[in-house]
Amino acid sequence: MTLRVVSLLSLGALAIGTLSSCAKHNKDDVQIVASFHNMAEPFFVAMRRNLEDEARKLHVDATVVDGQSNSAKQTADVAAAMADNVDGIILAPTDVNALTPAVKDVVKADIPIVTVDRRVEGMTPPVPHVGADNIAGGAVMAKWVIDSFPKGARIVLITGQPGSSSAIDRTHGIEQAFAASGPRYRIVTSQTANWQRDQGLTVAQNILTSLGAAKPDVILAEDDDMALGAVEALRAGNVTGVSVLGFNATPDALRAVKAGTMAATVEQSPSRQIRTALDQLVAHIRTKAPMAGASITPVLITRANLSQAERIGEAQ
Repeated sequence: MTLRVVSLLSLGALAIGTLSSCAKHNKDDVQIVASFHNMAEPFFVAMRRNLEDEARKLHVDATVVDGQSNSAKQTADVAAAMADNVDGIILAPTDVNALTPAVKDVVKADIPIVTVDRRVEGMTPPVPHVGADNIAGGAVMAKWVIDSFPKGARIVLITGQPGSSSAIDRTHGIEQAFAASGPRYRIVTSQTANWQRDQGLTVAQNILTSLGAAKPDVILAEDDDMALGAVEALRAGNVTGVSVLGFNATPDALRAVKAGTMAATVEQSPSRQIRTALDQLVAHIRTKAPMAGASITPVLITRANLSQAERIGEAQ
């Protein structure tokens, strides 16, 4: 091989290497990884669809990783994203504390990160967060009970996965609102169903059996899947006169509200959450714009205002 050919090959290799290096910094070649709590849940299915749509509009590459309700897996997924030299990370953590060490590693590596739907604790300064005000969401569920049962009510509370900030905050909002309204509003029992419909069914069946003739007036479920499980338990047990409320305004829940088998659900706008989180993250990566996060006010959806639900088109 002549010296001239060797030189040309060397220049070609150098050019390819230079192009590869420059590509990483092209404004239209931003690499984002989103680690979501559990892609088996309808809420995160909707969130993924909106993330992918917004990513196309912003000309960024967004990859979604399923945390499978497993903090150890999410920790490993975040570490893998860091090893791949991604430009930014969106995290919906399974647990408020278990993911904190991984998030500290991300911040230490100077990789921008924003949490969505669920926050992490133990960070100073706090990680930017985009999500619904879940305390307010819990309070609006309780307010429906207070308004609908002015003489008092017996309430069953089905909570979400222990350790998740959304479950913690919704429970706090519910309990705080009832406590302020006096002892005539009593949570007779509270159990977790881990955001799962089948567990919501089983938990509700067991509770109804244990209560016997002293059935509750209301079942508050901190997630629509658990609420729909409770609806099925009531139907299977031929129990009537119990109002069921859920959270997330999924198409299945909206259909149940329209049919009257659920009294209400709470809209927390997964589309607004993930689009805002991605917009802020990408703007920060490209222009160093600050990430302020955002708090979204939940809205109670009943038959009267079904048209306000974000996903009403999917429920037709």
